[in-house]
Amino acid sequence: MNQKLYDFCVLESDVESLFGDAAQTRPMDWAWPPPAFPSRYWQAEVGGRLWLYPPMSSLLMGSRHDGVVEQGESRPPELPVAARTLVLATCDPAAGFLAQEFLRQTGFRLLVIPNSSRQGLAALERGVVHAAGIHLATRESPGGNAQVIRSSQARAGLSLVHVAEWEEGLVVAPDNKARNIRGVLAQSLRWVGREEGAGARRCQDEVLGSRTPPRRVATSHWGVAEAVKSGWADVGVCQRLAAEERTVRFLPVCREKYDICFRGQDASEPRLAALLRVLGSVDYRALLKELPGYAAADTGELETIS
Repeated sequence: MNQKLYDFCVLESDVESLFGDAAQTRPMDWAWPPPAFPSRYWQAEVGGRLWLYPPMSSLLMGSRHDGVVEQGESRPPELPVAARTLVLATCDPAAGFLAQEFLRQTGFRLLVIPNSSRQGLAALERGVVHAAGIHLATRESPGGNAQVIRSSQARAGLSLVHVAEWEEGLVVAPDNKARNIRGVLAQSLRWVGREEGAGARRCQDEVLGSRTPPRRVATSHWGVAEAVKSGWADVGVCQRLAAEERTVRFLPVCREKYDICFRGQDASEPRLAALLRVLGSVDYRALLKELPGYAAADTGELETIS
């Protein structure tokens, strides 16, 4: 081998050994398909993988988008903010307040993905979110949300951090004279339902019993309250905060436990550890106590699901 060829091969080898990891970019995928291109996106790193999150209905990103992808095959640059972003799938109407408090206390960004409890757990299983908010059990349910997850044969190694108890019930138009649940059921009303997998679906099924579930469904607490507020429906199940924000009448049915679920092995990850600190902080507990229907008796307490 002549000297020039030898020098070239050595140089190439050195470049690969020194910069190979940097040159080979990490996989980057869409967390879910964008509806069309160009598409705005937010970027976050979850479990060592980069994800792009396109806009979706009621998305509470809490910050300006990170960029725009013009074509489906184009790859945007990796951004430093991706490593400082925590992704939470939840239906909590107060998640926007948590995002603001999280940024204020830690400097980290919180992307809030609006998902039902079961959808959030599925997203956590897929590895596209760091944590998932769930409310699948009432205050009186033995074992609470942890027992529901155990009975669903979810994989081991998950943990919960308790966030709040909240009131869930029926929303009706302000001029509806019903004084209780029985009064609502005695009327011929247009229901807006909740989808399978939503924590509110359990409450809906409890109220309706053997009656046929509503054909039209909303995908969030806000969606139910807005449907009744706008006159598209007469009654539905949602959480008190959403009802009061939309100035519709609220008839309480039950109190539910709302927790955030995450992989126990990730508890020391800086962003998740920061979230746990915020949830247990005096300021966040004080904020929850000021919200309609929320109670913060055990906010910040951890529970392992074995």
